[in-house]
Amino acid sequence: MGDRRVRRTHAALQGALIRLAEDRELSQISVADVAGQAGVSRSTFYDHYRDVHELAEAACTGMIDELVDVMTALGGDHGTGDPIGSLRTFFAALAEHASLYRSLLGPQGSARVIDHIRRRMSAAALTRATGGGTAAPGDPLHVPAAFIAGALVGVATDWLQRGCAHTPSEMAELTWPILSVCHFGTRAPAPRP
Repeated sequence: MGDRRVRRTHAALQGALIRLAEDRELSQISVADVAGQAGVSRSTFYDHYRDVHELAEAACTGMIDELVDVMTALGGDHGTGDPIGSLRTFFAALAEHASLYRSLLGPQGSARVIDHIRRRMSAAALTRATGGGTAAPGDPLHVPAAFIAGALVGVATDWLQRGCAHTPSEMAELTWPILSVCHFGTRAPAPRP
């Protein structure tokens, strides 16, 4: 029963923060704001999180884990999956919560969230490169996987900081040719509709 209650409280607090971040920057959101929006006391908030920033990290890492799972089509059989659709979904999800991601991935952001994103994307790229298997830490496949993950995080961060000037579809179209060269060594064919 306790675990269910904890999960419910975490979900309520994270949802409250995400709703509040739609209208204001993370630095302008207080514990009292989040607790009030979630319908819990401040002491309940502090039972689970140290501050709003720690809550934001927890909310974002959970959402990133879901996004990375969606991105698995990037590794299809040399482009036969829907990598552009996966990238579009990735950028659309970032845009949906742009203020929150902008705060956490920007200059004053969270190194923990950036590292989490990079590690999860690198692991996903490595899994795709090994066909679902694993590779030893010294394996040469780690370099391209880490490069792709870092590049995608960098592009996404820059896009967020510039106010999402391109649509998620445009970002997918701009990003895929570069990622395909890095991932496949040559330009991958456009995915089939």
